[in-house]
Amino acid sequence: MHPLQYRRLVGDALAEDLLYGDRTTDSIFSTEIAAAELFAKETGIVAGLPLFMEVFAQVDQAVACELFCTDGSHVAAGERLAIVRGRIASILKGERTALNFMQRMSGIATMTGAAVQAVAGTAAKIVDTRKTTPGWRVLEKYAVRLGGGENHRFNLADLVMIKDNHIKGAGSISEAVARVRAQAGFALKIEVEAASLADVREALACGVEIIMLDNMTVSKMREAVLLVDRRTLLEASGGIGTEKLREVAETGVDLISLGYLTHSCRALDLSLKLQ
Repeated sequence: MHPLQYRRLVGDALAEDLLYGDRTTDSIFSTEIAAAELFAKETGIVAGLPLFMEVFAQVDQAVACELFCTDGSHVAAGERLAIVRGRIASILKGERTALNFMQRMSGIATMTGAAVQAVAGTAAKIVDTRKTTPGWRVLEKYAVRLGGGENHRFNLADLVMIKDNHIKGAGSISEAVARVRAQAGFALKIEVEAASLADVREALACGVEIIMLDNMTVSKMREAVLLVDRRTLLEASGGIGTEKLREVAETGVDLISLGYLTHSCRALDLSLKLQ
């Protein structure tokens, strides 16, 4: 992840806290120097260390961060991740913003890692969706990759994805695909959402590159896999909780997209304490 992708986000986040100063910290501290330790309070996968350092760099360039792990590291409860050294006032001003970035990103990486582990040994890949926090998509999709998942499209121009409302508006899958092919050119892949086996047959006849099996039962997914017979990629999506992941993966689908990785993740518990 390039710094240009997150510097503005860090600046905007700091402005939420510091635009009018820090009345508490500025009343108590002046030039006192100290060190603070970042540690994990639970087991998980670390994500967001570049943003952690960027926060303190923007607050005070004299603050130094020493890292004891890297993004994507699996850490245990109580493990030390970094030490921050500098003015106490600067450390306290950046503390919450730095933790907000790291805790959410680490939560996404950790949840993704659990999903990837659940389907280990199958051919299915775990992928994310566009159900991301506005403005944070690059961060959240980066965290998914750190957890071992893969990224679906980043934006609406990355892939032609014909969903139920497109199909309803166009009148049929075939008509929607025909309109896309008349406009989008040869370079873009086409994915079509299928709610039934009849939809799968129609999409397959259109020669699309990916068919999304939307909210299908596991038994219907198995039928779809047999019907398609590897002629195109199959993506399982919709209502797939952690308890169903293994069963869905074993149907033979190629991709399992999980919106909850980014829209419902639980932050990983991290803490920054003055030594």
